[in-house]
Amino acid sequence: MMNYQDFVTSNPNVMLGKPVVKGTRITVELILRKLSEGATVSNLMAMYPGVSHESILVIMDYYK
Repeated sequence: MMNYQDFVTSNPNVMLGKPVVKGTRITVELILRKLSEGATVSNLMAMYPGVSHESILVIMDYYK
């Protein structure tokens, strides 16, 4: 099992402290919303090049 802290971080100086994909300003909230709207992992990786397959899987697993 992957550790979510390797892929998700929170910093009060980035996106008001919301959890984001590490190394980006892409919020976990955005990823989850896009998935709920029908986006696939491949779609998300194409839309947001800084987001890895593993980071999306961790978000899906940890935040379900």
